[in-house]
Amino acid sequence: MTHRIAFAGFRHPHIFSLWTQVKEHTECEVVAAWENDPVTRAQLKAEREVDCTHDTFDGMLRESGCTIVALGDVFAHRGAQAIAALQAGKHVISDKPICTDLAELDQIARLAKENGLSIGCQLDLVESGVMQQLKKVIGEGKIGSVCTITITAQHPLRLGSRAAWYFEPGLHGGSINDIGVHVFDLAPWLTGSPWKELIFAREWNAKAASVPHFKDCAQFLAVLECGATCFADVSYLAPDTLGYELPQYWRVTIHGTKGMAETCFTQPHLIVVTNEDTVPQKLPPLAAPTGYLQNFLDEICNSPSTEGLTTARVLTSARSALEAQATAQRTTL
Repeated sequence: MTHRIAFAGFRHPHIFSLWTQVKEHTECEVVAAWENDPVTRAQLKAEREVDCTHDTFDGMLRESGCTIVALGDVFAHRGAQAIAALQAGKHVISDKPICTDLAELDQIARLAKENGLSIGCQLDLVESGVMQQLKKVIGEGKIGSVCTITITAQHPLRLGSRAAWYFEPGLHGGSINDIGVHVFDLAPWLTGSPWKELIFAREWNAKAASVPHFKDCAQFLAVLECGATCFADVSYLAPDTLGYELPQYWRVTIHGTKGMAETCFTQPHLIVVTNEDTVPQKLPPLAAPTGYLQNFLDEICNSPSTEGLTTARVLTSARSALEAQATAQRTTL
């Protein structure tokens, strides 16, 4: 089966990871590309040899013969584009977040169910080999029952070099929905336990003082059904130059009744310390699993993954993130 994929929007660089995977996949064909921003269109042609085939999003839906629409536009535009694609009978795969509004998510979920269509998302944090090892350690009970999860996902703000639309009112949609959606996907996947309750969520402006509407600080606290509490810091406070190289970039620390485990994106191994250990164990990453794109394609072909991403999991994670985002926006501390 050949999947005919149309790309809508290239305003966030994450979409180029999906573009590369699609171009290399033997069962995928890029049949169309659209970008509304003229500056971005020129950059696509000059820097990445991507030719936009259509002048409008609606025209691309009607004329390209695509079966799948891949979304990489600014965050706030994705919800309406996903809805239009689903109404046109197209499957949708998106960079995260898939939308910035709970009402849009409700409509996306309804249309996907009614039309038998799949929703994919670039929730690829779980594809890391050390995260796979962490899940295995938890599943084998090496650190006992999970009690607390602490996640720091500090990102560099890079105001002035990061895409300018991030800081335009109404286009970003919030740091919890942007970064925190990975946490809402990761913790249930690691533990096998769904979320039970959001305790606290807060966003505020600090480092990005010149754009006071942009809440660059974001934290939340939530509880899983298993009783474990998860605290996450998903702020844009990391140092601008080395932010992605520091251990606070996606550091995951889990304490259980028999020990603890920790890793981060800049660390090539998982550290495990049980109650009996006199020195920390350093466990290697596991082989990479089937990724989000293949999970999405398998579901379209009626062979959904039991461990990977599904439409249901994508929508559940998106809903948790958007509900936390809404709570943060109501918090006045």
